[in-house]
Amino acid sequence: MALPLPPGLTPNEVGFLCEMELVTVIPRQRLDGLELLGGPTQPLNPPFATPLPLWLALLLKKQRRANISPPPWLSVEALQHILDFETDERTADFFSPSPKLPQPNASAPLDGDPYLAHESLEISHPFMKDSATSKAQEDALPYHWLELSHLLLTHAADDFVDPDAIRRLLRDLREVRMSKVRKGFRVLDAGAGIKLNGVGGMEVAEVRGFVGGVVDGLRRINHSKEESRKDREAEEREYGLGGSSYRDDEDDDML
Repeated sequence: MALPLPPGLTPNEVGFLCEMELVTVIPRQRLDGLELLGGPTQPLNPPFATPLPLWLALLLKKQRRANISPPPWLSVEALQHILDFETDERTADFFSPSPKLPQPNASAPLDGDPYLAHESLEISHPFMKDSATSKAQEDALPYHWLELSHLLLTHAADDFVDPDAIRRLLRDLREVRMSKVRKGFRVLDAGAGIKLNGVGGMEVAEVRGFVGGVVDGLRRINHSKEESRKDREAEEREYGLGGSSYRDDEDDDML
């Protein structure tokens, strides 16, 4: 019998999904396109930049067949700008804005059903096409910013101008954003929630277990209080207004 899986994605699963993100590579040698489950890749022709899935880009980087071009938001200037926004007193209660969603395209329906037209589907943040390529927005963190930056700095640090400074900024940025998430726990209740607009996938996965445990504990406490209240009301209905102690006092007065 299989064990029940916890709700939501684990950090390892989020990291696996991050490897599907497209990044920009600078090929060192020619390579024909590949037929993948997600669709065919473009052929590699040096020195033209080409978007590839992160897992394939890391493989080619390991084989020294391509270099990876970091996205614009993963630079010292861009990260410093985002960190200033996160620490500014005027925006201390907000997370840095997410990348802007592309405008939905109106297209001919597929098989007579406009819902099935791929070009007409609205894109959400985890599936934005160019959130990690060289065309990414410079002043916004994508959904997989934390795990993607970790993978790039671990396996392609030589493709960055100043990787040590970027690591320091990412560490500061992560601490600031996690402190904002923990700040929301102070008002957490069994029936309440936390507003997580702009929070990345790995950040959500890291706090999901803690938040879920806190909410479950609050629900059990409230359930116990509700049961106690129901028992007290049932006792009052059985013995009359004031309960059994009121009846005992009344009997003593009559004596």
